[in-house]
Amino acid sequence: MSRSDRQVWDKFWAAKKAEEIYPPVTDIVSELRTVVPDLRGKKILEIGAGTGRTGIKLADLGAHVVLLDYSANSLRMMQEEVNRGRTGVTLLLADALCAPMSDEAFDVVLHQGLLEHFKSPFELLDENVRLLKPGGHLLVDVPQSVHFYTLMKHGLMLANKWFGGWERQFTVKSLSRLVRAYGLDVVHAYGDWSRPGVCYKIARMGVGRFGIRLPMYPRYLGAVTERFYRLQSRLRRKRLFLHTVLSVGIIARKRA
Repeated sequence: MSRSDRQVWDKFWAAKKAEEIYPPVTDIVSELRTVVPDLRGKKILEIGAGTGRTGIKLADLGAHVVLLDYSANSLRMMQEEVNRGRTGVTLLLADALCAPMSDEAFDVVLHQGLLEHFKSPFELLDENVRLLKPGGHLLVDVPQSVHFYTLMKHGLMLANKWFGGWERQFTVKSLSRLVRAYGLDVVHAYGDWSRPGVCYKIARMGVGRFGIRLPMYPRYLGAVTERFYRLQSRLRRKRLFLHTVLSVGIIARKRA
């Protein structure tokens, strides 16, 4: 990513408060625990940590977590949370492509909403694998290709209106093929839809520009919506539906 990208993200995070930012679409902590049930004492690196909420949850489960981001404003938000008495968390202002840590330092390396911003993913994955211990796990969480979000995003990119400047997307198959090229074995794949839905989030952001504040989550969902959400929770475990979700992720093990 270029220097201009850093300026984009510093500007993005400067205008945000952690409590106003939606959490990741997928429950990354739960997905990681399906592969690594006991996180106590594990050394974990979250790259492009953003608000740091995922890494902080992992620290609450006993892991030793490093939260890395190259935006000073992102680190400011994380520091506010750490100052509330959090332990087991180290904050690091650094570039994901040249992290100042030794080889094979971490049991788990993870990033969510990061890989898609690189036109070439190879430098980032090279660095991920360098930092990972043999037998350790890499978790990568990204936007899924077959979704109307992808069409909307590319339309905004063509109009030079996309907040991140440039972004790609993946299927589980293409993401798995990518990490296998680094000698990693994919041991778990997952995905999920957005709750609340993308349309609600877009509407909330749109009316917010006119000073109208909608709640982050609709106060009244209704029985039909609740049943739909429960159905989604069941279907997202089926491989077929990973081609319809908003976000997908894989967890891969580095060969010993």
